[in-house]
Amino acid sequence: MSASQDALKPRFTQHIDIHCPDDRAYWAGQFGVSGEELRDAVKMVGSRVSTVAAHLGRQAA
Repeated sequence: MSASQDALKPRFTQHIDIHCPDDRAYWAGQFGVSGEELRDAVKMVGSRVSTVAAHLGRQAA
């Protein structure tokens, strides 16, 4: 795996760090939502990827 591919991966695989712009962009892209929609989902249901995915009606990555 190249360094650029590593840079795209989030720091955590089970939780979304909504305060980290790179993580927020990664997960928003994975779920097909805007950063604002992702932030709202995390505020509502917490930061666990599987819970956010379920809330958004998406598959967890």
